[in-house]
Amino acid sequence: MELSQRIRNITPGGSDGWEVFYRARAMVAAGEPVIELTIGEHDIGTDPAILDAMCAAARAGHTGYAAVPGTPELRDAVAERLTARTGVKTARENVLITTGGQAALFAAHIAVADPGEAALFIDPYYTTYPGTIRGAGARAVPVAAHAEDGFQPRPEEIAAAARRHGARSLLINTPNNPTGVVYSRQTLEGIAEVARAHDMWLISDEVYDTQVWEGAHISPRALPDMAARTLVVGSMSKSHAMTGSRIGWLVGPAEAIAHLANLSTHTTYGVPGYIQDAAVFALRQGEAFEEKIAAPFRRRRDLAARLVAGQSTVRMVPAAGAMYVMLDIRATGISGRDFAERLLDEERIAVMPGESFGAAAAGHLRVALTRPDEELADALARLLALAERLAG
Repeated sequence: MELSQRIRNITPGGSDGWEVFYRARAMVAAGEPVIELTIGEHDIGTDPAILDAMCAAARAGHTGYAAVPGTPELRDAVAERLTARTGVKTARENVLITTGGQAALFAAHIAVADPGEAALFIDPYYTTYPGTIRGAGARAVPVAAHAEDGFQPRPEEIAAAARRHGARSLLINTPNNPTGVVYSRQTLEGIAEVARAHDMWLISDEVYDTQVWEGAHISPRALPDMAARTLVVGSMSKSHAMTGSRIGWLVGPAEAIAHLANLSTHTTYGVPGYIQDAAVFALRQGEAFEEKIAAPFRRRRDLAARLVAGQSTVRMVPAAGAMYVMLDIRATGISGRDFAERLLDEERIAVMPGESFGAAAAGHLRVALTRPDEELADALARLLALAERLAG
């Protein structure tokens, strides 16, 4: 029996971009020591106080079906957080609780694009973006951001793609994974102008909004006339080191959220209540807690910058946020994919090749700042030494 074209077309050609990661994990499983700098997984676990709150909620009986759009308490807590952080008045009716940010991305595209319609996204991109769009039945159309622009997207190129494809939506991500770039106000105002002019939905992935080292995070939902056409993806994964709890949200116009709640009824049927209760507890710990979770990545960004500054082969893309640095290794004369494979083979260090994140990131590496400082410094020093050997 043949499967649907939609399911077979999620990753055409069979590659999902994670080959180096899979190979590194296989080596670790076989007992080989590998320094893994691939995925955005904190080197600490979820805070014990959050786990205690989760356990207490479960033992108190919140283990049955929970409200599908999210518990009123958690929806209110997310609404309060968005109101405080963005200045946009947000209510419970604007919030849908999802099984992590990834589920929110999928639901958002189901909501805004019919099968076959074009959905734009910025390249470089998080590896799941095009597959998520295809899985929702839309046509995934990349719009390149350029290294020479510091990977700030050009609104005029987004506008050209919107005209050419009759696009229904645009997906952006700031602070950005994989580049670490924080989009400027000028960039975001240009994007908002394009969205209004071409009557597009804007899907804004803001899961790294607590990890900003330079400048400020601006949610496009806060820009003039954008709240009615913007869906914001958020998550507890990065801000509270709760990656495995799979707790996120989608924020947008009340009518859209009501339809998305109906989608949840027919797909996930909600998030476990005891996990939602733990998320409420975590959010109530306030900004100081979130800053504590983010602090190691700011420190390690600075560590990486100092090491890169001490040589002349590799250049670091200015990282103003998120838990990664993007390294330009084009001076070595080999691709990011080939470099990552050699680094894994020769040094037992695993990083993500830029090509996993789109054509615009070719010749780069994404390094996750997710190991203790000394281990990270050792890995970066060896990576830089390999680059210098290759450059000759």
